[in-house]
Amino acid sequence: MFAIYKKELKSYFLSPTGYITIGLFLLIFSLFFYLTTVSVGGYDIGNLYFNTARYGLLIIVPILTMRMFAEERKNGTEQLLLTSPRSITEIVLGKFFAGVSVIVITLIFSLIYYAILCFFKAPNLVPTLVMILGFLLVGMAAISIGMFISSLTENQIISAVVTIVFFVSSWFLPNLNDNFSIIDLMSNYQKFPAGLISMSEVVNLLGITVVFILFTIIIMQRKKSIK
Repeated sequence: MFAIYKKELKSYFLSPTGYITIGLFLLIFSLFFYLTTVSVGGYDIGNLYFNTARYGLLIIVPILTMRMFAEERKNGTEQLLLTSPRSITEIVLGKFFAGVSVIVITLIFSLIYYAILCFFKAPNLVPTLVMILGFLLVGMAAISIGMFISSLTENQIISAVVTIVFFVSSWFLPNLNDNFSIIDLMSNYQKFPAGLISMSEVVNLLGITVVFILFTIIIMQRKKSIK
């Protein structure tokens, strides 16, 4: 698994993908930092992380996940991947954790804004870390969903568009279909922005992550058996 993880993580930064992702994240974070802090003369870190998660992940997750499996097909390397000695589980988990690692890197950069606030009035560090933990859990669930969608299509653009539509439908239009409420990630990111850990939110987000990882493994295992 580590070999796949290392290869995938390296590929993010040997191409513009990793840098674009981090750049977009910092741009969105800066925008909400201004709206929730600078423009109001105070600070609301919880609202800052919530809005960045809601709008930032909507953009950066499709960029990260659209290439996970769709690119393998485009480059003609999927068959080599599926026939390699590594198990499908190792391949899927390696790709998943590589994507999550990029999210972790962006969250580390977000601490720059905490440092800026410390020059004025230092917010409590512990609630801030709780907010970051919640963001990471939402990011992990979003990555697992995007990865699953990537495993279904042969085109990166289609993968990205379907992922965006999926997130918009479940995050912004929950009444469109009651089934979306089950996997509405943002409804499970309500306590974290307040600096509180909700075990129900933790369990739900981890549950969504595990389910979509398993779905991806099943899809790829079927493709391997066909090969």
